[in-house]
Amino acid sequence: MDLGLKGRRAIICASSRGLGRACAMALAEAGCEVVINGRDAATLEATAKAIAEATGARVIPIAADVGTAEGRKALLAALPEVDILVNNNGGPPPKDFRQLSHADMVAGVESNMITPIELIQGVIDGMVARKFGRIINITSGSVKMPLPQLDLSSGARAGLTAFVAGVARQVAGSNVTINCILPGAFLTDRLRTVAASAAKAQGITADEVLAARTKTIPAGRLGDPDEFGQLCAYLASAQAGYITGQNFLIDGGTFPGAF
Repeated sequence: MDLGLKGRRAIICASSRGLGRACAMALAEAGCEVVINGRDAATLEATAKAIAEATGARVIPIAADVGTAEGRKALLAALPEVDILVNNNGGPPPKDFRQLSHADMVAGVESNMITPIELIQGVIDGMVARKFGRIINITSGSVKMPLPQLDLSSGARAGLTAFVAGVARQVAGSNVTINCILPGAFLTDRLRTVAASAAKAQGITADEVLAARTKTIPAGRLGDPDEFGQLCAYLASAQAGYITGQNFLIDGGTFPGAF
């Protein structure tokens, strides 16, 4: 299926690995020029090379922390025009809410709410002027079904979700869409970190934690990041112009609700 994205320019935050990398690969396969981002320069360069070799796309690696003003400036400076923005950032480490300091909470909100909003501010007027834009925020299934010890991550991402819901309606008439993807359990470094923390607290192995988590998923398995990337590419496509202000769960049926 031709997604109508050949020649489009995309920024994918936190994309040297995991779900961000999967999104970058899918968009490059669809014909986009992609800016990828990560803090580890060696991992980032390896990812850029792999995506370019697999797709033939132009890949621009920007080694920076997207959570800093300098990092965001570097990302936005990498392209003259941005057609697609995929907001993504690591969440706070698991911690009992009683142990969260004021600084912890500020950092969580900065990382998972303020950072994506500032990037949206940086690209949205150009998108409106050109009558094309796709903004996709990677949040979490925990926005709908909170997970223990991830309260700060859930809260900050829920704040972003509510914020962009109104913005999406303001720009929809200019063919600019804003949607969120809510991942469940995907086999990524983030999931392994959460599993390791839970394993330590429970006195079991991380593999046992992941096995128990898998049993709660109706699909009977953990998600493949490539599946996530394909959903991201579709939401960025020309065909998805009538979809905006929505939150897409991709969790193997874990959330036990119809709405």
